[in-house]
Amino acid sequence: MSDALPTSLPNALPRPADELQALQRAWEPPKGWRRFSAVNNSQVGIYYLATALVFFVLAGILALIMRAQLALPDSTLVAAGTYNQLFTMHGSVMMFLFAVPVVEAVAVWLLPNMLGARDLPFPRLSAYAFWAYAIGGLAFFITIFFGASPDGGWFMYPPLTSKEFSPGIGADWWLLGIGFIEISAIAGAIELIIGILFTRAPGMSLMKMPLFAWAVLVAALMVIFAFPALIAGTLLLELERAFDWPFFIPARGGDPLLWQHLFWFFGHPEVYIIFLPAAGMVTMMVPVMAGTPLVGYRAIVWALVAVGAISFLLWMHHMFTAGLGPLALHVTSVASFAVAIPSGVQVFAWIATFWKGRVRMLAPSLFLLGFHFVFVLGGLTGVMLAVLPFDWQAHDSYFVVAHLHYVLIGGLVFPLFAGIYYWAPLYNGQRLSERLARWSFWLMFGGFNLAFFPMHIAGLAGMPRRVYTYADGLGWTLWNLLSTVGSFIFAAGVLLCLIDLVRTLARPEREHGDPWNADSLEWLPQGDYGVRSIPQIEARAPLWHRPSLASEVEEGRHWLPGTVFGGRETLVTSPVDARIRHLLRLPSDGWSPFIAAAGTAGFFLLLTVYWIVPAFISGAISVIAMLVWLWGSDLPPLRPKATIGDGVSVPTAATGRASHSWWATLILLAVDATIFASFAFAHIHVSMALDVCPPPGASLPVGGLWPAGLLLGASALMVWS
Repeated sequence: MSDALPTSLPNALPRPADELQALQRAWEPPKGWRRFSAVNNSQVGIYYLATALVFFVLAGILALIMRAQLALPDSTLVAAGTYNQLFTMHGSVMMFLFAVPVVEAVAVWLLPNMLGARDLPFPRLSAYAFWAYAIGGLAFFITIFFGASPDGGWFMYPPLTSKEFSPGIGADWWLLGIGFIEISAIAGAIELIIGILFTRAPGMSLMKMPLFAWAVLVAALMVIFAFPALIAGTLLLELERAFDWPFFIPARGGDPLLWQHLFWFFGHPEVYIIFLPAAGMVTMMVPVMAGTPLVGYRAIVWALVAVGAISFLLWMHHMFTAGLGPLALHVTSVASFAVAIPSGVQVFAWIATFWKGRVRMLAPSLFLLGFHFVFVLGGLTGVMLAVLPFDWQAHDSYFVVAHLHYVLIGGLVFPLFAGIYYWAPLYNGQRLSERLARWSFWLMFGGFNLAFFPMHIAGLAGMPRRVYTYADGLGWTLWNLLSTVGSFIFAAGVLLCLIDLVRTLARPEREHGDPWNADSLEWLPQGDYGVRSIPQIEARAPLWHRPSLASEVEEGRHWLPGTVFGGRETLVTSPVDARIRHLLRLPSDGWSPFIAAAGTAGFFLLLTVYWIVPAFISGAISVIAMLVWLWGSDLPPLRPKATIGDGVSVPTAATGRASHSWWATLILLAVDATIFASFAFAHIHVSMALDVCPPPGASLPVGGLWPAGLLLGASALMVWS
């Protein structure tokens, strides 16, 4: 059956009501305090989004305090040390606790419905990734209230963050806390990759897939190869701080440039890991708000892939003034120009779609137009910084601060708020206020440009980044005052939208219908189980191509109209053509992901304060919880075949390369390989920087061969099992 696609509806007649009732029972969410044990994407995605928005607000408050400090010269609102902690925490929270998690959160919430699936293939992994992020992120943030926050900047350059210059535990909180949160992001990326490739609705081939799914797929693959470099770097710096192993101390054979290479190999792709899913959201909204099919679907697909590939050539863009050789500088400069081409392809496709259709000037459209203006301006200043002589002048000035915020706020925050107005009805059927939306947009758009455009001028006038105060008479006062006023206006716009969001989501639930006349599957009638039956897809815009699809799906006339075994189930399809492979039985709600995440967070956070024994107890609890959840996930099939349509049966299990779990394990091995490759690069880099290798007085730690033996033994056990 798996190679056959139906020529008519899988189920000729509407399905009986008792099948729907059984489906509702299987997917019924937990109530009360047990809601925290939920693993369904419908619940976990909302928790994820809410938590990311909380961190956005918290980081924004830190930014407002900094702007108040810089409004006038010689200000004493906060001391220098406190200011250093504020800007370090602001950058770290925005980048690690808001920007990457919020795009993963949107993907966890939207993608299953957008792909026509009942859930992602590893629901407990999604829940684990969320709780690890939420618990670890909260513990990291509250250090600001105890004066224990890091103060070395969000990219934590050594030797500033070495034990000599940062003797407290603030840097350790960053290294262990952020490194652990990156593990959570990798877990989420694996879940999303497998979900996109293996749980699409039958018939939804790669070239019929929503472009948001394409964007998330490319970004998640980038996470797999970019984030391990940061994990390797944080491990090396923490080993230096904890055990005095001088990886980054030049006087003892180390090299601080090693940290910059590892950090920016993660850091510059991260900008596109953030931007690409946001661009995917824009690509989903633009044709709907214009009322016309998207211009250049295939061109955008290739543009997404090209941006992902080129972004890995850009890490030295941040090191133009670090003394690199001319070849490296010129290659990176060329790549910095080249990445603008596929980005421009997407922008022109959006503009062409708007031009082709008739744009409805509603809240999502306003934020989409604001995104175009702000992001394109940020992209133009990025091209300016790719010119080496200009970068040498503007490097580490407020011009770079302005560029960064135009790209990140323009490329993420404006699309996110457009998405809030566009997709909010999926939660309870209620739309946000159009009147308040216009106030919110103009406050955000005007406030943002008033806040950040003057920073370009201040930077060109010589104002360096990271200064906590400045003297009068330098020509910076007016620009800083304007920036401070603008930042508070922008914050007022954000607050107005969030108040309206909370007010709207608290209203009674009703059927969301299709308020925008959208073209994608998330606007089908939905329950906690997703769609009543998994649709057969025939076109890129399925709701426009087949207007009767919503009623057919709701009548159960497509695939898997109920539950075969009385539990949660979805279909696994082939990665390219989306042909049905087998039925996937999904786990129900449970506490094991929450306990595993709390134990993992406890292990890293307790190590930070040197509570060694409690840390290992917490780690052991986490491992036990993971074993419990995995043991319960590996269920034997109740019978070899399952009927998913009139006279159509499929296998109920798969092994080897036919199994989605096999591919998930392969991706995890790619993560491990990238971490080891980063360690190998570190070894080669430091060796080549030395006059004599190993340096005088260096020696291996006692029992240095034991770790290698344990690693080989563990590998042998894996092969044997």
